[in-house]
Amino acid sequence: MAKKTVATLQKGAGKGYSKVIRMVKSEKTGAYTFKEEIIPNDDIKDYFKK
Repeated sequence: MAKKTVATLQKGAGKGYSKVIRMVKSEKTGAYTFKEEIIPNDDIKDYFKK
């Protein structure tokens, strides 16, 4: 599934976007989960500052 998303981003207007994956700790259980998002390349630094 991830391969299809990444392959789609490499064509045409998709070059302006990147798929980012961030690890987030759950407040209830303490377990880590992964959040995947597709965001514009200009917003990548701001995304990871959160």
